[in-house]
Amino acid sequence: MELFLVYLGLGIAVATLGSILWSIAYPERRIWPPQQYTALTPILVWVPTFSLFGILIVLGVLGWGEIALPSGLRFGFGIPLIVIGNIVVWFEVSHFGVPQTGGAKGALRTAGMYRYSRNPQYMADIAIIGGWMILAVAPSTIIVGTVSILILIAAPFAEEPWLKKQYGSDFEEYMASTRRFF
Repeated sequence: MELFLVYLGLGIAVATLGSILWSIAYPERRIWPPQQYTALTPILVWVPTFSLFGILIVLGVLGWGEIALPSGLRFGFGIPLIVIGNIVVWFEVSHFGVPQTGGAKGALRTAGMYRYSRNPQYMADIAIIGGWMILAVAPSTIIVGTVSILILIAAPFAEEPWLKKQYGSDFEEYMASTRRFF
């Protein structure tokens, strides 16, 4: 079961990373952000996303504590990263909206955590995954989690050309004054 989940998680992650890299290389034929937001878009965005998070959770439970790491470090770093990451993600989703978070067009957000980073939701997702990797200390979670983090690091590079086209000088000014990551 665990090996199947590792392969499934890596398959989802590699396919997602591939679509992001394609979008970086060929922005005029991009996959992310979607060229057109349709009724199918949320399924194509959220099913792989939540599947990958679910697989990471299950892998962490199955391999719980396989790597020796003191409990103080695991719980002292892992839980705060997971909690803070969730607070940031859900705070911004509540202001952004689920459709826009999933690639629908909307207003350029520069308030909230977006004052400090152009990608606070990605940074928060990285914190959640990293926190889970630290807490679970399961080799399979670390493998799949690392590829998942690579997706979150690459995604802004696919989005920025679209954002420049969408918001023009407003985005360029925002980009000049706000870091991509923290």
